[in-house]
Amino acid sequence: MKIAFVIYRDVLEDRLSSLLERAGVDFFTEWENVKGKGHDTLPHLGTRTFPGYNSVRMIAFEDEDRLECLIDLIIQLNSTIPVKDDYVRLFQIPLERII
Repeated sequence: MKIAFVIYRDVLEDRLSSLLERAGVDFFTEWENVKGKGHDTLPHLGTRTFPGYNSVRMIAFEDEDRLECLIDLIIQLNSTIPVKDDYVRLFQIPLERII
């Protein structure tokens, strides 16, 4: 089992929802208006200087095939995004238990 955190610019909400649907993922926990800065990216702090926010979806995968499908779809989506700063990010970690 794995848990994935998908971090994306708030303007990509519709595109990410479509990817999740295509991957058969209809379960998640979402945080909106998340501030942050990644490696080699501009900050997204919701300010005039650093506009925009991120959103985060936490997804627990018992079926890792769905996770691999989602990863492939994110890679495809990122290949269409011209600015690397706007790429969707996925962080994957082991998940020991779901209760």
